[in-house]
Amino acid sequence: MELKKEIRKEVRRRIKEIGEQERKLTSKQIFDYIASQKIFAEARCIALFAAMGDEVPTQYALDEWLKMGKRLVVPRVEGDVMRFYDYSPDTMQEGAFGIMEPTSNDEVTAENIDLIIVPARAFTLSGIRLGRGGGFYDKYMSLSGFKAYKIGIAYACQIFDSLPHDPHDIKVDEVVFG
Repeated sequence: MELKKEIRKEVRRRIKEIGEQERKLTSKQIFDYIASQKIFAEARCIALFAAMGDEVPTQYALDEWLKMGKRLVVPRVEGDVMRFYDYSPDTMQEGAFGIMEPTSNDEVTAENIDLIIVPARAFTLSGIRLGRGGGFYDKYMSLSGFKAYKIGIAYACQIFDSLPHDPHDIKVDEVVFG
């Protein structure tokens, strides 16, 4: 546990050194790359998240992919459970942990999501992820019926050669970073 805490602290320090322009450029590059992939073209429903200040910004993707006609869903934390709801810019409000969340009550169940964009504190290129410690994404991606292709997104400074992980930790299928 102590090593995980140290890695999270180190990643926070590294991310603070990234300037605002670089963050925006990196975000655009990551999401333009994902949008150019076959898995994106075939996805009918894409799960994304409203980024916190120390995560790769997702607003660009939320705006652009919505314009492309993609069905986007974003998470809302309800107690110790995370659920996804249809994204609409005018239905977002600050929720758990200060994260923007949808106010919609139309839950989109796990089996309806084709592609999920996953945040983490750190990743390995083989898909091992170290989250913030709440286990929300691990629990969600363990649901029966969940079949979405999982893409982790990160800044280059969040990529590690190896990370501590537990048997219940869910790997992503691909990591896209910039």
